[in-house]
Amino acid sequence: FAFLIHQIHHNIVSDTHMPSKPSIMQRILLQLLLFVPSIISTFSFVPSQRNRISAFTTTVPISSSSIEIIKRKKESLLVQNAFSTSGMWNAGLSYGKGPFRFYTSFDEFMSPFLDEDREAFPELFNLPSNVYEVSLPKPLGIVFEEIEAGKGVYVADLVEGGNAERKGIIQKGDVLIGVTAIKVIGAKWERRLLPAIDFDFDTVVGAIGSNEDRWGCEDVVLQFWRKGSSDDDDGAVEEEAAVRSFMQFFNPPGDSPWRQ
Repeated sequence: FAFLIHQIHHNIVSDTHMPSKPSIMQRILLQLLLFVPSIISTFSFVPSQRNRISAFTTTVPISSSSIEIIKRKKESLLVQNAFSTSGMWNAGLSYGKGPFRFYTSFDEFMSPFLDEDREAFPELFNLPSNVYEVSLPKPLGIVFEEIEAGKGVYVADLVEGGNAERKGIIQKGDVLIGVTAIKVIGAKWERRLLPAIDFDFDTVVGAIGSNEDRWGCEDVVLQFWRKGSSDDDDGAVEEEAAVRSFMQFFNPPGDSPWRQ
């Protein structure tokens, strides 16, 4: 993603039943299946060389039953007809307009969808188990470290007395899976929540730094995954598959300016 046309800050991270007429949610879900490749391939800016590495995966062995679990998670997003995501992702003269242009919170972002969408796809209107969202002013007071070279970051520490510590929600070891970022095109801009589960450290810094006052940002919105304590391999794989499947909802379609 190209977060900004203007210069990105270089501050450190510590300073986070189908109706006859398809609904908005149904249109969006099919487009996700059509346009969502791996997150790494969507980057249009030049990432660090460390980011040119295979996608972050669970460290536990993947059994045949685990593969079936992941397959079922993907199949849960299937819909019957070909729809458009134009109501959620705008381009051209429509860029920077509409109810989805500025992300403030998950509940607010999902509020334009109809009740029929909530009944048909309840899993998309609730954060997955062990996932939470937090809003913090800068400096965040979070020390991030990469999970592995060039892929994924987790909370290594919290700055004593910092905004994150005072919030009392974030814990060491939590994995960053989503972060808001600004993209400016001419005189227009948007703030979106981007899937960050495979972002490298520098990309996370760029995203956080783009949430500036001049774009109306009083905070940075982050989503974290606190890994469960499952003792079996299938449970760990299913948990990660659920998180990744959920975050695909926030991936822009192939024709979005966010991919340029």
